[in-house]
Amino acid sequence: MDTVRMGIIGVGNMGSGHAKNIYDNQVPGMVLAAIADINPERLQWARETFPGVALFDNASDMMDSGLIDAIIVATPHYFHPPLCLEGMKKGLHVMCEKPAGVYTKAVREVNEMAQKVNTTYAIMFNQRTNCVYRKMREIIQSGEMGRIRRTNWLITNWYRSQSYYDSGAWRATWSGEGGGVLLNQCPHNLDLWQWICGMPVRVRAFTHNGKWHDIEVEDDVTAYVEYPNGATGVFITSTGDTPGTNRFEVMLDGGKLVVENDKLYMYKLEMPEPEFTKTYKGGFGEPKYEKTEVETDGENPQHVGVLKAFAAHILKGEPLVASGIEGINGLTLSNAMHLSSWTDQTVELPLDEDKFLEELQKRVKTSRRKEGASITLDTEGTYNA
Repeated sequence: MDTVRMGIIGVGNMGSGHAKNIYDNQVPGMVLAAIADINPERLQWARETFPGVALFDNASDMMDSGLIDAIIVATPHYFHPPLCLEGMKKGLHVMCEKPAGVYTKAVREVNEMAQKVNTTYAIMFNQRTNCVYRKMREIIQSGEMGRIRRTNWLITNWYRSQSYYDSGAWRATWSGEGGGVLLNQCPHNLDLWQWICGMPVRVRAFTHNGKWHDIEVEDDVTAYVEYPNGATGVFITSTGDTPGTNRFEVMLDGGKLVVENDKLYMYKLEMPEPEFTKTYKGGFGEPKYEKTEVETDGENPQHVGVLKAFAAHILKGEPLVASGIEGINGLTLSNAMHLSSWTDQTVELPLDEDKFLEELQKRVKTSRRKEGASITLDTEGTYNA
């Protein structure tokens, strides 16, 4: 194979963006071969926008057509696992939009299948291509600043008006979307948090449903976590704050790292804190530090970068930006936050996946259907993130 023939399932906001990038030859070694969507209006848009690309009104027919080598799953969240599974079983390479799914039990089934097949499974964690987060991870993993002591991410620049939530019948419902800000806006942040700092061992969270909007799912979250080495962390997010903030801070024995306003800052202690506190005799003093803006490679290719790596992996065996199997980690954090808030308890990891699914299903059964809602939980759909 010298070219990956891509089929896209769902051409809403995300799928249409991927389609344009591939159709415009921004991804070497990849061509847009087919599109599937159950919405006739989106298919008509695709027909006018991408002449010569095969169109299908359901995903299965496209996967059986012989016209494609790979798929991008860009549908509502519940459909991600079944469509990924179907693609793998049919010998196709699979790129899943975030999140990997709504609940980890379904995603684990996908991961198990991915281990058995000879095709590629990747996930669209485009924020892993951002140079500031890549550099932050590199510094922490190098050990040059010692162990992690505390992590804090205040990510509230997700403001959404009520009209946003009213724009789609599936939005912000337990039955249609499976969650709110944690599952829609924050999968990238939760992935980066664990990718850079590691997974915690316990989670205590408070999720507030419809605090700022007329919706049934969470639009405001505060979570506290504890890590295996005793470090602690806080994650705060909301779609009701404006102006919002995006500040990610990691405190280590040798100082701290801060990402804010697309820049990475290092506060490097002259002497690591554990050494200073044992040797300093002056009472109120503290170690001196130097603050610098950390130089990076400046590269931030985002979605195109993930697709380029996907094509290069299939054609040349080069590394992926993110294996699809890793998608379960950030989702575990999201599920644990929900479960902690629903049960008013601290949740220990590994997550009790059956308990989470039981609690989720209670909410799905009483989910408030919007006017004109026509979502069916099958393996097809349109995505409008």
